[in-house]
Amino acid sequence: MIRYPNVLEPIFTALQSHAIKPIIVGGFIRNTLLGINSKDIDIELYNLSSLKELENILNQFGKINFVGASFGVAKLRYQDFELDFSLPRKENKIEAGHRGFSITIDSSLDFKTAASRRDFTINTIGYDISEKKLLDPFGGIDDLKQKILKAVNPKSFIEDPLRVLRAARFCAVYELKIDKELFCLCSQMVEQHLLDELAKERVFEEIKKIVLNSKKPSIGLDILRELKTDIYITNTTITDALVKENIANKQTKLVLMLAALCYDKNTKGCEVFLRKLTDEKELLESALKLVELWSEVENTDSDYKLYKLAAKVNIDKLLLLYKAIYPQKNIIYETVYKRAKELSILDKKLPPLLIGKDLINLGLSPSTQFKTILDDAYEAQMHSIFKDKEDAILWLKNYLISKFS
Repeated sequence: MIRYPNVLEPIFTALQSHAIKPIIVGGFIRNTLLGINSKDIDIELYNLSSLKELENILNQFGKINFVGASFGVAKLRYQDFELDFSLPRKENKIEAGHRGFSITIDSSLDFKTAASRRDFTINTIGYDISEKKLLDPFGGIDDLKQKILKAVNPKSFIEDPLRVLRAARFCAVYELKIDKELFCLCSQMVEQHLLDELAKERVFEEIKKIVLNSKKPSIGLDILRELKTDIYITNTTITDALVKENIANKQTKLVLMLAALCYDKNTKGCEVFLRKLTDEKELLESALKLVELWSEVENTDSDYKLYKLAAKVNIDKLLLLYKAIYPQKNIIYETVYKRAKELSILDKKLPPLLIGKDLINLGLSPSTQFKTILDDAYEAQMHSIFKDKEDAILWLKNYLISKFS
């Protein structure tokens, strides 16, 4: 028996009162069997006459959002849960790409037929609310126990190129072994260049899920390498090391993961690789900056050099990447980290003591020379020639006299 949230009982009761059979399917069942909590719940509805009938039943529980009538999916946020209600359907491939399918909704289908369209056996397990029993037409429960990922239907599997990336992702997230037949199917799809049909954004979404949601991203990334996709990397263990740092901010973690994937390339090679995944400017620039400068960690034997580095890059992020690459050099990491923290430049550059307003206060009119003066002032500050505002103004006066007298 599957334990689902009690707060959903009123919804199930309302559906059953209209002779509709609700079956929880997919990820919630899989995750529950694995002991993983989930707030996303997919519910397949049988014996439902129309989407309008579904709306009439569910609108008492909140606002219903239909995701295209052709897909027959209704979304409802209820309490803390994201509920997806769908009707059983058949899919037929009609054109290239991840979305090139003709959808036929049929609430009279039996569960096995409806589940046969799914990608992996571990995603075909259902829980019948009315009969309070698990439905497992393709042996998904046993595959979960054996920690192996299998395709449901080899013939239909190869119709969706995104499933290659999903296979790598599921293996990484749930630490599964990929079935030999499934590996061969994926390899065949790669050889036929079917992944070229996928939008870059869709590919990147799967890669993000691998590196952000896995304890060992290397499992999925290595599968992509073994399949000879163009997402080819050899240093995947660096991503595993970063996971151990428990980086809370997802954007920071993603930047570091992307840098880790190509840290051993030159900046140009890294850019070429990353542009296969994304064109997000800020993300690319941040990752490339880490790739460009990570080796400079060992060239910070003075406060001045550390100040200079902090002016170019976030030291904290740079050190995390360095530590993942060179765990055996932990003493260097700790030394640089401690000094950067003492100097208050761990996550920001040294704040300049002199700004344009100070030049104006001394009688200068704004001009193109301001930048040169302020750059020279900042260099002097980083060399510790002055350390407070009073000394900075004194330095500035002497500088202006010597420069312009």
